[in-house]
Amino acid sequence: MKAFTYERARTPAEAAAGAAGNAGAKFIAGGTNLLDLMKLEIETPTHLIDVNGLALDKIEATPDGGLRIGALVRNTDLAADTRIRRDYALLSRALLAGASGQLRNRATTAGNLLQRTRCPYFYDTDQPCNKRLPGSGCAAIGGYSRPHAIVGVSDACIAAHPSDMAVAMRALDATIETVRPDGSTRRIAIGEFYRLPGKTPHVENVLVRGELITAVTLPPPPGGTHVYTKVRDRASYAFALVAVGAIVQRDGTGRVALGGVAPQPWRVEAADAELANGAAAATRRLLADAKTTRDNAFKATLVQRALDAALAQARSAS
Repeated sequence: MKAFTYERARTPAEAAAGAAGNAGAKFIAGGTNLLDLMKLEIETPTHLIDVNGLALDKIEATPDGGLRIGALVRNTDLAADTRIRRDYALLSRALLAGASGQLRNRATTAGNLLQRTRCPYFYDTDQPCNKRLPGSGCAAIGGYSRPHAIVGVSDACIAAHPSDMAVAMRALDATIETVRPDGSTRRIAIGEFYRLPGKTPHVENVLVRGELITAVTLPPPPGGTHVYTKVRDRASYAFALVAVGAIVQRDGTGRVALGGVAPQPWRVEAADAELANGAAAATRRLLADAKTTRDNAFKATLVQRALDAALAQARSAS
């Protein structure tokens, strides 16, 4: 790990301004992803800005009947919150499907959204990776690609986004609140937050340098039956090969988002309208532009089977 300096921010605006003025600065809260990357010297910040003291750890009702989740709310606390379990069960179930209890105790809402890919080539500094070193190439293309993305990919990167929580947030139409270095704030729909790799896979979201996530807002509860199905190589502490987050209404309509198959939580609104017609119809919409490899072509079939299982679970629960 390379040497770095450290400070504790006093306000969100101060944290954002400090990060913007120092090209080597990174925010740190739980550190469950950043510290691992620093140990491997994949991330090499010269300055850490600790945001744990910014009082962004509350879950509060919004005037329209939704919830505002502070950026520093720990994953364990969010999954256990009575309102989340009752009205946004998809989010609670997705959180509990991720990581381990120890990690959930430290991991934060904002950090979960911003966690980086678990592509093995990204973590291996002896291999080329355009996310880690832009322009160096992508070892996964033509290499071992079983865990990699099949939609939203490019000729520069096929890495998959690792977050379970983000899949639920995408299905719930969450909005991300931020403060920018000049002190202004903005709200970003989660569907517009992540960037597809294109030719710049190292640019993973629309945040500008120094911009700090302060909260995530959920709209009023969508009702329906909430299901989260995660298929992985082992029963716990493993990232998804395919994950399905679905909200299904009594008439069979609903929403669906996928994990493990794209560089971001994957939702195609046109597929929502196909849910009432069954998993095969919805999958065709979700994976219309799929680009598979020999190693990961099985994911297309796995998506349909996982979605079929999720719909069956929803029907039995309604």
